[in-house]
Amino acid sequence: MTRPLSWLGIVRMGLVQTGLGAIVVLTTSTLNRVMVVELALPAMLPGALVAIHYALQVFRPAWGHGSDVGARRTPWIVGGMAVLAVGGFLAAVATAWMASEPLFGVLLSIVAFCLIGGGVGAAGTSLLVLLAQRTDESRRAAAATIVWVMMIAGFIVTTAVAGQMLDPFSPSRLVMVSGCVSVAAMLLTVIGVWGVERAKPAPQRPAAVRSGEERSFRAAFAEVWSEPQSRRFAIFVFVSMLAYSAQDLILEPFAGLVFSFTPGETTKLSSVQHAGTLIGMSLVPLIGAVFPRSRGNLRLWTIGGCVASALALIGLAVGAMVGTSWPLRANVFALGVTNGAYAVAAIGSMMALVDNGNENREGVRMGLWGAAQALAFGIGGFVGTLASDLARLVLSSPALSYATVFASEAGLFVLSAIMAVWVHRAQTKTAQRPGDVDGIPSPAVAEAIT
Repeated sequence: MTRPLSWLGIVRMGLVQTGLGAIVVLTTSTLNRVMVVELALPAMLPGALVAIHYALQVFRPAWGHGSDVGARRTPWIVGGMAVLAVGGFLAAVATAWMASEPLFGVLLSIVAFCLIGGGVGAAGTSLLVLLAQRTDESRRAAAATIVWVMMIAGFIVTTAVAGQMLDPFSPSRLVMVSGCVSVAAMLLTVIGVWGVERAKPAPQRPAAVRSGEERSFRAAFAEVWSEPQSRRFAIFVFVSMLAYSAQDLILEPFAGLVFSFTPGETTKLSSVQHAGTLIGMSLVPLIGAVFPRSRGNLRLWTIGGCVASALALIGLAVGAMVGTSWPLRANVFALGVTNGAYAVAAIGSMMALVDNGNENREGVRMGLWGAAQALAFGIGGFVGTLASDLARLVLSSPALSYATVFASEAGLFVLSAIMAVWVHRAQTKTAQRPGDVDGIPSPAVAEAIT
C-alpha cells in the first residue's frame, strides 16, 4: 500500500496550484486592465475571453478519463501546466499585438484563452485526484486549505511582483513578464509532483473491458452519471458555486451606489472579504485539529458553511434597506469567512468522495465536479450583474434591487444546504461492505481491497 503524503508532500503539491494561480491571475486580471485601459478596447472583449476559458473546462471529465485510462496523473498535471503556460504567454503576446494589429491580436487571444482553459482543466483535475488518492483521510480538509491558500498566495505574489516589473509599461515588457511567470510556474509544477507518483503498471483487466468500456469516455461518463452520489454532488457543486460566485461582480458597485463608498474604499472592502475567506478556509482544519473529527465532519462543515453564507447574504440584503448605519465591512468580512469555510469543506468533500463508486473512474468523477464548478463560475458573475440590472429596471430603487438579488443568492445557498443532505442520502443508500461507515470503506477493509 502506498504511503500517504506527508505535510511537506502536501505543500509540494500546493506549489502546482501556486503556479496555476500565478498564470491565471495575470491573464484574467492584468491583461484585462491592459486591454481596457491602455488599449482602450471594449470591456466585453476580456469578458468574452474569460468566458471562453471557463467554457473549455466542460471537457474536464474527458481529461480526467484520460488520466484514468493511463493509470497515472503526473503526465496530465505537467502536460496541462505546459499547455497553460504556453497559453498564458500567447495571451500576453496577443495583447501586445492588439496595439498594432487588433484583428490578429484578438484572433490569437482566442487561441490563447482556449489553451488556458484546457491547461487549467487538465492540470487541475488530475492534481485534485492525485492529492485525494495520496492524502490520508484525516488530513484532507487541511490539504484542501493548504493548496487553495497557496493558490491565493500565487495571486498575491504575482500581482505584486508583476506590478513592479511592468512599470513603466510597454508591450514588450508585458510579454517578458508573462514569459517569466510561465517559466516559474513550470518549475514549481515539476518540483511539486517530482517523485510523488511512482510509475506502476495498470491493473490487469479482461481484454474486452480494456478495449471497450474502460477506454470509451462515453461509457465511463454514463457510468459515473448513473451513480446517484456523483450526479447529486455535481448538481450541488453547480448550485452552491453559482451562489458563491454571483456576488463577486456586484459587491463593489453595491457599496458605491448604496453606501457611497469611493473606488478606493470599495477596493479595500474586497480585501476585507478576501481576508475573511482566508480565515474561513483556515478554520475548518484548525477546529478539526482541536476537536478530533468524525467521518461526517466535512459534510457538516459544508452544510453549515452554506447556511452561514445564506445568513451573511441576508445581512447584506437587510443592510441595503437600512443604509449607511449598517456595519457593511463587518458583514462583508463575515461573508468571506463563511464562504471560505464552505469552499474548503466542499473541496475536501470532493477529495473524500472521488473514489466512492465504480473503480478507475476517479478522474471522470472529479472532472464532472470540476466542470460543474467552472460552469457555475462562468455563469455566476454574468447572472449576478444581469439580475441586479433587471431588478433596478423593475424596482427603480438601487437599494431594493440589490436587496432582492442578495436575498435570491441566500436562497441558493439554503437550497445548496438541502442538496448537501440529499447527497448524503445517496451515499447512505450505496451498498456497504462489512465494517463500512456511511458508505466509506473502513481502513481495514480499504487496506484489504488495496
